[in-house]
Amino acid sequence: MPELPEVETIRRDLVKAVTLEKISVIKLLSPKTAKHDAAFFIDFLKSRKIKGVYRRGKLLIFELSKKKTEKESHFLIIHLKMTGQLIYVGKKKKIIGGHSLNENNLSDVLELTLPNKHTRAQFIFSNGDTLYFNDMRRFGYLQIVSGTELERIKRVNYGPEPLTDDFSLDYLTNAFKNRTANIKSILLNQKIIAGLGNIYVDEALFLAGVRPGRMANDIKKKELIKLYFAINEIIEKAIVNRGTTFNNYVDSSGRKGNFSNMLQVYGRGKLPCFVCKEPIMKIKLAGRGTHYCPKCQK
Repeated sequence: MPELPEVETIRRDLVKAVTLEKISVIKLLSPKTAKHDAAFFIDFLKSRKIKGVYRRGKLLIFELSKKKTEKESHFLIIHLKMTGQLIYVGKKKKIIGGHSLNENNLSDVLELTLPNKHTRAQFIFSNGDTLYFNDMRRFGYLQIVSGTELERIKRVNYGPEPLTDDFSLDYLTNAFKNRTANIKSILLNQKIIAGLGNIYVDEALFLAGVRPGRMANDIKKKELIKLYFAINEIIEKAIVNRGTTFNNYVDSSGRKGNFSNMLQVYGRGKLPCFVCKEPIMKIKLAGRGTHYCPKCQK
């Protein structure tokens, strides 16, 4: 699943392509992909312009132009989940974000025949360019929400993000206080911290020297400080490097993320730690494969 750095990369690239473009035709090839009646979904979006592209955690948010009769703005929200992919095909460029359909050959991804069997929705703009939503495993979704509903979704489902003012050391301290769950599950909880996923949690915990299975209320103040700065550092580096490529992830320009070259523990089970040479451990924790160094992390 793309995490915060990957989704932010997608957002930054797509905003250049779709902002102020008008949607002329909507084809909903897999009706269950939209959380609405198909006829309503198509009718609502037709002739709307994309005013901007935003993000909250791993959620992509497309602001829609407002009709004269409407009192508040509406948004199309898209969650890629495990295998969702957005592909923009224009006259001069093709950009891809999310998961490729061929994890071995990037050129195959860039030469996709579209629409194909994985295409769930198709948005054709007035300039002739097209945005495809592909999803091999069908976990991703599209949803139209009002501005009021969007604010409710963000408030209820998403905590503060790393690299923001709301994600402070005091906030993290209070989030861990009196919690008896393991630290890995706390960090993966989107309602506590938005945007973190398996890769970056493992990497941040390694950088902070903290084992993922420890209870949150067992983390000492000095360890919590290290973890706070580690989370921000890892996310910042991952965004700069356009995310991490694993299995079949490519970013929205069809380029593979290169933060994978910097990973210290994730995906390195049984390989020697770069710091101490001890074999990296891989265990199941919080329902996810979890990597850590038994010597560097206490």
